[in-house]
Amino acid sequence: MARALMLIGGLLFAAGLIVYLAGKLHIPIGRLPGDITIRGKHTTFYFPLMTCLLLSLVYSLLVWLLRRK
Repeated sequence: MARALMLIGGLLFAAGLIVYLAGKLHIPIGRLPGDITIRGKHTTFYFPLMTCLLLSLVYSLLVWLLRRK
């Protein structure tokens, strides 16, 4: 259980680092065309639809390549 939690924590840290560095390099992760943003008078609703689809595609390809070996 402890190893699984450390692995999950490491993966979350790596994902956060990638998103942070992408922002510094002006790579629009989370701000792609197709992401939904609705701004109201006092609220903002944001759903990164295209970002989710792109990450799902990358993850699916990665799993497919790893299973193929």
